[in-house]
Amino acid sequence: MNVSNKFSILILVMFGIAIGLGCYSFIYAKGYSYMLDDPKACVNCHIMQDNMNSWQKGSHHHVAKCNDCHLPHNIVGKYAVKALNGFNHAAAFTLQNFHEPILIKEHSLRVVKNSCLSCHQPMIQAMTRENTSHNENSNCLHCHRSVGHAK
Repeated sequence: MNVSNKFSILILVMFGIAIGLGCYSFIYAKGYSYMLDDPKACVNCHIMQDNMNSWQKGSHHHVAKCNDCHLPHNIVGKYAVKALNGFNHAAAFTLQNFHEPILIKEHSLRVVKNSCLSCHQPMIQAMTRENTSHNENSNCLHCHRSVGHAK
């Protein structure tokens, strides 16, 4: 067996180990659950339990799940943000470098605001015609912070 064949076998073995570890981690961490729309996936990490509890007390509990507010409403945006957030969450929890209690990032706040605007567009249009204090630059969560997550 020449050096080239040995190197090829070594590369294949290393690739196999990486794939095996990735699959094991995916199954152990219940990664498949993040592909679904079940709010229970959000509490796979213990740090999210407070958020789940507060969502269950929120006024939108019966009409909106986590993905309805925290992901864009188009298919490409939904899975792009889901992948980005999944990678960031996995890295933060693996490396143990996250703020406790967990804080929403600016990008995610924009997604949530766009979700508010998307679902409540008719009401917002009526309000902006009558009241100039509500416009597309308003932050819905400034006044309605406990709608999604009641404390």
